[in-house]
Amino acid sequence: MDMDKKSKNTQENLRVGVFICDCGSNIAGHLDCAAVTEYAATLPGVVFTKENLYTCSESGIVEIKKAITDNNLNRVVVASCSPRTHHPLFSSSCAEAGLNPYLFEMVNIRDQCSWVHMGKRDIATSKAKDLVRMGVAKSTALEPQDEIESSLIRKILVIGGGIAGLSAAEALTGMGLEVILVEKEEQFGGLMNELHLLEDGKSSEDYITDLAGKVAATPGITPLIGSKVTDINGYIGNFSVTVETPNGPFKETVGCVVVATGAVPLVEKGLLGHNGDNIITQFELEKRLKEGTFKGTSVTMIQCAGSRNQEREYCSRICCLTAVKNAMHIKRQFPLATVNVIYRDMQMYGDEKEQMLWDARGMGIHFDVYDGATTPVVADGTVTFDQVVLGTKKEIKSDLVVLSTPLVARDDAPDVAGLMRVPTDKNGFFLEAHAKLRPLDFAADGVFVCGSARYPATSIEARTQGFGVASRVGAILFKDKLVKSAIVAEIHEETCVGCMGCLNVCPYDAISYNSKTKTCEVKDILCKGCGNCASTCPSHSAILRGYKPEQLLAQIRAM
Repeated sequence: MDMDKKSKNTQENLRVGVFICDCGSNIAGHLDCAAVTEYAATLPGVVFTKENLYTCSESGIVEIKKAITDNNLNRVVVASCSPRTHHPLFSSSCAEAGLNPYLFEMVNIRDQCSWVHMGKRDIATSKAKDLVRMGVAKSTALEPQDEIESSLIRKILVIGGGIAGLSAAEALTGMGLEVILVEKEEQFGGLMNELHLLEDGKSSEDYITDLAGKVAATPGITPLIGSKVTDINGYIGNFSVTVETPNGPFKETVGCVVVATGAVPLVEKGLLGHNGDNIITQFELEKRLKEGTFKGTSVTMIQCAGSRNQEREYCSRICCLTAVKNAMHIKRQFPLATVNVIYRDMQMYGDEKEQMLWDARGMGIHFDVYDGATTPVVADGTVTFDQVVLGTKKEIKSDLVVLSTPLVARDDAPDVAGLMRVPTDKNGFFLEAHAKLRPLDFAADGVFVCGSARYPATSIEARTQGFGVASRVGAILFKDKLVKSAIVAEIHEETCVGCMGCLNVCPYDAISYNSKTKTCEVKDILCKGCGNCASTCPSHSAILRGYKPEQLLAQIRAM
């Protein structure tokens, strides 16, 4: 009876505001938003409804704030697009109006209604009503939460001293932050030290030497060459790191970690006859051009050698640019040389790179398309391939065959990933949190990635990504304190039996076992609210705030 009274009192005190978004014609073009708005007004606890053309616009946000104050709303529901992109905007707007942001609920009637039921207006409208009813029902069970706060260390560990790592370190110290720059080789620069010219014709070695010298001499940077990171523990704002240096272990506490370990060119003996003599890779050609040992009157470059196949399905992106750059350099130095490039597709993205391709054709460099279904054959100084345009086999006599092989992930990438519990893709490159929304972040907070460690990148892209990572780090470390979402797991000590099943399913190491109480505990600052523990706990001791059983059951009952 007491529970019934409590439920009744809660219902009587509810004042829910519901906002239905047209999203222009993105939603309204496929379902009746006006009908959904009218229906929302009939739901228990709803005292205010409004249909907006664009709820996320400035005027839409103003209307939410005004409705909260004018109607004394204690719950807000917005039915619009993806919570993944717009939930923070709406919840923070509620907070600005004085409503606890965790009393906000969002319903996705774009992805789950208008997009999947295009041309079925009645079905989409009916489903939108169902989802809104569920959203309102869940909102009635929401509880106010306090944000989680933590201190910050304004120091950064940058792993990798190539152009991406150097650029990140340069930008970070320019902001007044301290950087520990770790490079496992005996000098900074990475692959740039081995290249001949950049795409703009400048010396790669001179460029990277100047940058490395400038960065190493910058106050605020602790350069550690010939060193390796051996341990990383902690969480965003407070990572404990250990670096093995020639002088022994180096230990420090940092606020963020940047992974800029780069990639390496594939050199596979026997690939298309590769022998390091008259059949070499672009990387080996770069060395010959740099050392002045290049010889040959006829050169044939084969694109996609070792990539875009069953073993490596990806396109390395920069191979075509490298081939055209080196072909043009050879032609400038040896005008009488014959240079051929055989390719499947020329990936010369961007206006400047596209212009390079046209300039190369104008210099007399020959380009032929080969059939990707059949691999070119290199034998006795002759390259034989299926010419797609002509539909016949073609043979090219060559003194030198150059294979444009892809950049591949470093062998130690899994070890680095294991230190921070961050993912790599099937090709071994580090996997960002989201290709569009968070391209330089890992899913683990406070850890970032840039340069070819993420995916093959040009020198310009690597430098730009280094600057981008610095801005992401600065956005965190320049705060007075770290504030993160309260949507995290919690474990009830009184019912936890200490089976430790939750430890096995937590991908963020946010749960530990307390040997004194013989129960499991959640480290709030590490938890990302994935809910794995709550879904597997046999005693139902682990729950996820904002998604408690009573909140989810309220939605189910509404259906």
